[in-house]
Amino acid sequence: MTRHFTFAPGEYYHLYNRGTEKRNIFNSRTDRDRFLALLYFANQDAPVDLKLQGRTLLEMAEQRKEAPLIEIVCYCLMPNHFHLLVRELADGGISKFMQKITTGYTMYFNKCSERTGALFQGKFKATHVAGDRYLRYLISYIHLNPVKLIEPKWKETGITDQTRAEYYLETYAASSYPDYLNKNRPEGIILSKDALPGYFSSGTDFKTFVTEWLTYRPDPD
Repeated sequence: MTRHFTFAPGEYYHLYNRGTEKRNIFNSRTDRDRFLALLYFANQDAPVDLKLQGRTLLEMAEQRKEAPLIEIVCYCLMPNHFHLLVRELADGGISKFMQKITTGYTMYFNKCSERTGALFQGKFKATHVAGDRYLRYLISYIHLNPVKLIEPKWKETGITDQTRAEYYLETYAASSYPDYLNKNRPEGIILSKDALPGYFSSGTDFKTFVTEWLTYRPDPD
């Protein structure tokens, strides 16, 4: 897919990709933790040290020394794909970051799975977030992705149990949603919350902003 824009510092972008042939790319908590660790550690000009393969986010946090390439605003990992909402800080920052992420994680995954070859479905996909309305939409869209794991048809038929869906989002560890609810956890170092405009005055305000989408009901035929 040819991009009709050039990445530019100060601009927001939605980055995403899925496994080749739609295969799962996160099969375990260890896999997800490894990718989250890379989100933090690869966000610098220094190369990823392959001796750190398999280490935890906290261990990697001690290794990152240089200034970040991008600001990560939010993220969500699903079994066969991922979403990132970022803002570029320096020319070429997004491209450098994504090259290190995909290469580093593919090497880790292939070693653990005793496989070879590409893991992701071609080059990562990206959309430019050209306005405030789209930025606000993406914050909700990305964080609501896990609901599909417990209610696959919720967008078509509506939520059957909103309380269950809200609890699932709050406890879904492979997402930045808990961090915006002000949960105290190591994954918080991945994010640059200050990179967002001041949309939310509190964790409660953020939760309301995201979960109000769960009340959506499709029009009857």
